[in-house]
Amino acid sequence: MLQKKILVIYPEKRSTRIAVYRNTEPMFLKTIKHPEEELARFSNIPDQTAYRRDAILNELKRNDFDIQKVNIIMARSGLVKPLKSGIYKVNTRMVEDLRVGIMGVHETNLGGLIAFDIASIVGINAYMADPVVVDELSDLARITGHPLFIRKSIFHALSHKYFARKYAKSVNKPYEELNLIVCHVGLGGISVGAHQHGQVVDVNQAFDGGGPFSITRTGTLPVGQLISLCFSGKFTEAEIREMVNSKGGYAAYLGTDNIQQINQMIAQKDPKALFISEACAYQVSKEIASYYATLEGNLDAIVLTGQIFNSELFLENVKKRVGKLAPMALYPSVNDLEAHAMNGLQVLKGEVEVLEYV
Repeated sequence: MLQKKILVIYPEKRSTRIAVYRNTEPMFLKTIKHPEEELARFSNIPDQTAYRRDAILNELKRNDFDIQKVNIIMARSGLVKPLKSGIYKVNTRMVEDLRVGIMGVHETNLGGLIAFDIASIVGINAYMADPVVVDELSDLARITGHPLFIRKSIFHALSHKYFARKYAKSVNKPYEELNLIVCHVGLGGISVGAHQHGQVVDVNQAFDGGGPFSITRTGTLPVGQLISLCFSGKFTEAEIREMVNSKGGYAAYLGTDNIQQINQMIAQKDPKALFISEACAYQVSKEIASYYATLEGNLDAIVLTGQIFNSELFLENVKKRVGKLAPMALYPSVNDLEAHAMNGLQVLKGEVEVLEYV
């Protein structure tokens, strides 16, 4: 096969990561920082599209990379409608849903918006792989406790599927034959899912309330207290949502969402930082254990992913609680850029069916 160039676009809260791959070999990696005063000019996240797009194009030009040589663009997935696992072409319908925030507004929505713009300039297609809204929940998992509420599937689907398949390959078994619990502890959110024969049949809703707290998210909150807070008159709806999505977790307890600062506090044996870190590991462990019940005890392995597992302390605080349930496979990284490139190459080689977003 001829060498193909794949552009990966990965927006984050205050930055946009980009990568150019030759097949699956990285040629160029860059994190473009966006100053807070620049982002503050925009009234909402989708309005940042042109600003971030131009920053990407200018960065590539500064590095003498011809955007016209890109064969395919892979975008970080956003909050679109619930979908089955797979690779989707970014079309005008998806762009509209990302812009209005049909399932919510988040920086990830910018992935498809920016990729569609650049793909239109170049005259190629943009794609998303395993969006965060991949929905394979069992009927039992959807029940909440009241018919007005239905559990939604929003989690780190790309990372879950990528590392689950990587583990399956390492033991020479098809992913579709294994029962796994995959735990992704990201710098934003945390998702733990039960993978039953290739389907994520249960997973916490990792976006706006569900499961363990993370660096910036609250996870599950006491319902009664949350109701009282909502009607206290002290906060607007937007402020409550911000509290849950981006100003909770470690950030609320320790006063910072900077992982380097948090790690430094832990390294210096700050009592509060150590306690909050153990509390997070405690909640992660409880979530893992709950999916042991989901899988009726038929568990092949627990797959741990995310940079936080580079911390021996955090890892040990999880292992001591759930390490006896099944063998553990450790992948202490986030390889979303590589995962996007691998999916893009599959599209270019015609090895996978491209799904239509409708």
